[in-house]
Amino acid sequence: MQITSHTVEKLEDPTGILVGDRYEFILQIEVPEDDELYSEKGVYLKAIIAIVDEAVRVAQYQFFENVTNEYIDLELEDDEKEVIAEYCKEHIA
Repeated sequence: MQITSHTVEKLEDPTGILVGDRYEFILQIEVPEDDELYSEKGVYLKAIIAIVDEAVRVAQYQFFENVTNEYIDLELEDDEKEVIAEYCKEHIA
């Protein structure tokens, strides 16, 4: 899995209940044809990144197919979550 581009938006918590900051990332990704996540139409990952103090983590994520926006029911491995969190950390303005 390779991240090719992204968009990011800071999320506001109008209730003030959540600790730290939250960001929504839309990550366009490329996957090899032999990967179960592969789709001819392309795939993107929608991730909510939580930052509390200096800790960055993937709070929530979902895969979708480009074009149709159809949900893909697959999970990230722990090492993939770490890669996503690190990428997002580097791209928060």
